Amino acid sequence: MQTPNKIDFFKVLQERHSVKEYDSSFKIPREEMLEMLREATKAPSSVNLQPWRFVVVDERKERLKSLVRFNQRQLNTSSAMILVLGDMNHIDYADEIFSSAVEQNLMPQDVKDYYMSYLKDAFSKMTKQKIRENTLIVGGLVAMQFMLVAKAHGYDTNPIGGFERKEVMETLGIDVERYVPIMFISIGKASKPAHESVRLPIERVVSWNQVDQVIGSSAKK
Repeated sequence: MQTPNKIDFFKVLQERHSVKEYDSSFKIPREEMLEMLREATKAPSSVNLQPWRFVVVDERKERLKSLVRFNQRQLNTSSAMILVLGDMNHIDYADEIFSSAVEQNLMPQDVKDYYMSYLKDAFSKMTKQKIRENTLIVGGLVAMQFMLVAKAHGYDTNPIGGFERKEVMETLGIDVERYVPIMFISIGKASKPAHESVRLPIERVVSWNQVDQVIGSSAKK
């Protein structure tokens, strides 16, 4: 495995594409999978509460066959299907996270005390919908970071949003009241090169200071 200082980030960025079909004979060692997930969780999260959770399905993937109907090639050939979840109860980990930061001299005790008091009050006033929205945003951050990390390790990925969420949660025995399903990410060694894709010109998607007529009128052209 390459060390991080030998990896060209922009090469990784340019070469990451969604892959639909993998070498079905290739299996990613669990130790390396854990390392990639560990690296992915360097992604930012609100107040560093890290609401992301992962379920790695690398055995008995056939359980998902009827639940990812439009992504059969990824399911059948990937080394694993990773379900990215948001934990609605992630505030429960605040004391553990902040205490560890204090122990490592990364946070003063008084800052921890302030956050614990502030967060307890703030979360008590937040609706479930707001907490859910926050976990979805942060889940997207960690998912994208994982896909870039995977490419840096020499693997390919495909984010999958089209699946039967309720049924997947039931099949994998996941508490639907606590966890929010965000996406699946298939991962493995591509069996053939991915198709490149185009992006809109940057001028079509960027505006300075306000959404001006350049963006507003682009869809009409």
